Amino acid sequence: MARAAASRPGDLRASLRGFGPLGLLAIVVILSGNFLFPPLSAVLVLFWARWSGTPWREIGYVRPRSWIGELAAGLILGGLFKLAMKAVVMPLLGADPINRAYHALVGNTQMLAWMLLIVTINAGIGEETVFRGYMFERLGKLIGRNVPAKVAAVVLTSAVFALAHLPDQGVAGTEQATFTGLAFGGVFARTGRLYPVMCAHAGFDLVAVAIIYLDLESRVAHLVFC
Repeated sequence: MARAAASRPGDLRASLRGFGPLGLLAIVVILSGNFLFPPLSAVLVLFWARWSGTPWREIGYVRPRSWIGELAAGLILGGLFKLAMKAVVMPLLGADPINRAYHALVGNTQMLAWMLLIVTINAGIGEETVFRGYMFERLGKLIGRNVPAKVAAVVLTSAVFALAHLPDQGVAGTEQATFTGLAFGGVFARTGRLYPVMCAHAGFDLVAVAIIYLDLESRVAHLVFC
């Protein structure tokens, strides 16, 4: 009896990390979390990692070489990426220069505080934990970690990430999320480290919020193609 009881925690961990009924249920519950409230999915990923005995490194939680240096680099590169998307890529795709889903943010100081909280906690930390850290770990266990498998993981996670933006941001938001998913996924596939990607994602969204709040969207969208 004692031996059987002692084996139960190990059995639970193995089941949560596998793809049997409990493992699949965990995936469904985690990916459904944000339908209740964001960033619940990311919180569930952390509980799953703890309960399943998954090393933090496997979901990308690796201590950065320099907290400040990587934060600064990520914010700057992410911000520049957003400007390039807004001024070059999205106009080529025929996107509306105005983000109608968040146009109410223009000059809205009260909404600004809420949006800053969303883009730093839910987007920068939460979405990267789920769409890069967790999903890459699950796909790595399922299809492997060689180069073709990593390419497939980048494409698949980017597709899911993009579709998650369709309900509230429409086609243009989905197109943009496809490019950001491929970029952030590619960096994570190469490095296996979430912190730089979290910082870049936050920088991307902070610049997006800034140009909407300051009513600069149209100007930025026409910087290259007048």
